Amino acid sequence: MNERDQVLQAAADLVAAFARNDREAYFGAFSTDASFVFYTLEQPLLSRDAYQALWDTWRSEDGFEVLSCTSSNAFVSLQGDVAIFIHDVATELRMQGEQHFSQERETIVFRRQQQGLWLACHEHLSAMPEGLPTP
Repeated sequence: MNERDQVLQAAADLVAAFARNDREAYFGAFSTDASFVFYTLEQPLLSRDAYQALWDTWRSEDGFEVLSCTSSNAFVSLQGDVAIFIHDVATELRMQGEQHFSQERETIVFRRQQQGLWLACHEHLSAMPEGLPTP
């Protein structure tokens, strides 16, 4: 499998773990020093542990549950031991008993580990621009 396909597979595995609420597999797809920028939060999350703590709070206090997550329009740019993955993501989730649907654009930066495994080291989620058609 070539490097581009390895990154696409790592991204697909990450999205699939998120879609099935598999906390272990989802956070296992990120390096411990990963950072996260979500437009829905006031501050960046500067470690995997910080995001896991927030995830756990969402689950316990808000009943957070991912119902579905679909990736489309994937693009990979290889930059040596770093790969930039961009895609559109459609997510359906439940919080406080209500279902929410979002259409967003996301950039995930992957870094190749010594053993050849690609782990995500940065995730940036953006709102989809208004007025664009949804697939």
